[in-house]
Amino acid sequence: MTHDLIKASLIIVLALNLTVMNIRKLLDQRFSLAFIEAGLPENAPTVIKPSSRPEFGQYQANGIMGAAKKLKSNPREIANKVLENLAIDDLADKVEIAGPGFINIHLKPDWLSNQLDTAMQSDTAGVSQSKNPITVVVDYSGPNLAKEMHVGHLRSSIIGDAIVRTLELVGHNVIRQNHVGDWGTQFGMLIAHMVDQQNESADLSVKLADLETFYREAKQRFDDDSDFAETARDYVVKLQSGDEQCKALWQQFIDISLQHCEDVYQQLHVSLTRDDVKPESSYNDDLPDIINDLDKQGLLTESDGARVVFLDELKAKDDKPFPAIVQKSDGGYLYATTDLAALRYRHHTLAAKRIMYFVDARQNLHLNAVFLIAKKAGFVADNTSLEHLAFGTMMGKDGKPFKTRTGGTVKLVDLLNEAEERAYALVAAKNPDLSDSEKKEIAHKVGIGAVKYADLSKNRTSDYIFNWDSMLSFEGNTAPYLQYAYTRIHSIFKKVDDYNADASIQLEAPEERQLAVKILQMEEVIDQVAKDATPNVLCNYLYELAGNFMSFYEACPILKAEKTVKNSRLKLAKQTANTLKLGLGLLGIETMERM
Repeated sequence: MTHDLIKASLIIVLALNLTVMNIRKLLDQRFSLAFIEAGLPENAPTVIKPSSRPEFGQYQANGIMGAAKKLKSNPREIANKVLENLAIDDLADKVEIAGPGFINIHLKPDWLSNQLDTAMQSDTAGVSQSKNPITVVVDYSGPNLAKEMHVGHLRSSIIGDAIVRTLELVGHNVIRQNHVGDWGTQFGMLIAHMVDQQNESADLSVKLADLETFYREAKQRFDDDSDFAETARDYVVKLQSGDEQCKALWQQFIDISLQHCEDVYQQLHVSLTRDDVKPESSYNDDLPDIINDLDKQGLLTESDGARVVFLDELKAKDDKPFPAIVQKSDGGYLYATTDLAALRYRHHTLAAKRIMYFVDARQNLHLNAVFLIAKKAGFVADNTSLEHLAFGTMMGKDGKPFKTRTGGTVKLVDLLNEAEERAYALVAAKNPDLSDSEKKEIAHKVGIGAVKYADLSKNRTSDYIFNWDSMLSFEGNTAPYLQYAYTRIHSIFKKVDDYNADASIQLEAPEERQLAVKILQMEEVIDQVAKDATPNVLCNYLYELAGNFMSFYEACPILKAEKTVKNSRLKLAKQTANTLKLGLGLLGIETMERM
């Protein structure tokens, strides 16, 4: 693209974005145009970043150093040329060159005030809708219905849910897909055990109330009793052949299992419902067609009786093409076959342009293989974005995967109940005058919020250490700290009876301006979270916002200020609270008016 075309397109963008709330994007557009006018290389990055210290302004343009290196020119001379061509007077009251060629940008208080007023008229804290909304399918949680949910399902459930909420906020059509495991050999084992239990007791639902115990009993019998194991295998065949009795028992087990999941989702404040469940079994009838279509396209190879797609793009241990098995030698299908059917459904039926999988990092090779096959076979379009958003493991204090004291798997419901119990003790100690029902409600929000935030605030791809004390602390980067910050702001308004919500915002003190800029950075953060699926970026932002508010609160008296200043500062406080509530809500964390 020529300089003139780039310049023309930027001018059009600027004309369409006079009220853009994303300050960084707006500055990037203005500086990109100035870079072109100053004769810098095409697409030279402007590198707009928030300033590290208030005295350097609110933002810095750091791209001149890189451009000067390419041009073998003096960076300060280039910086001067950029400033000569920079049209930014409506946004900034001072723009200055610092160091070898950095440009500091001091935004106008009046402009910031107007932006804040615009943000306060919005239910989304000024976060704008996407100009190009698309259909996004998000695959997350995905428990195995043979067992109760355990701590291994936590990260997929809450990270996926935070991203779903964020994508919906900016206007995308988001379709949740809970790809639960409800098919396979273990269900024959469970049906066989159900039949025996039903013969012994008419009330099978009582036996199924504890799925974990029921599963262990069935597995023990399968391992120890060859006759039972043979019966279980027969039930698998009957189930897959559509036997009505088997399907009825299977459905009873599935319904009870899903109720367990729904109870956990409700307690965890995750937005998945029964309508979002799209189980493995729903693709069963399509699996032969998947194999036939792969065969017609010449993608299948027979290897030891199995049907395989060899992928040159992925290498096996011997550096040969990776063999992706899609049908076993006995005619059975694998997870890869079902995942291919799911991808085809999501593309052709749901019309997804972006498909996101929140699955742990151990499934990386499997999903990469499935994505490659799906593109080769035309099950999804080439321009459909297929993304594996991997995550690390929750670890115990010993640095090993989180387990019970006896080394067993921790049920997710037990973890959440313990979180609420611990939070209840803290709330009761801090505010004993609350009623028991109030303590329980607050303990639920604090306990569940603490567990979720401790996870979401970590880098998604990293393992992290689970620690009750740190996550339930009211100090530091925790959910209780942020929930308390919101409550504290709310308490200010209980002492005010003459607040004028239409008053103008005055940004005189450095702390006022710093807080205003931080509030307006919400859209920048949301853009990044939606693009990269990184809820920890939102967590860090909310923590910084709460910190900025505390600095403002200590330096700028609110209730004792004269009326005009008081109303201005109350508006700043109000928008801080609105932004905190919105951000925590995107993380699936509830706020409260008192703690």
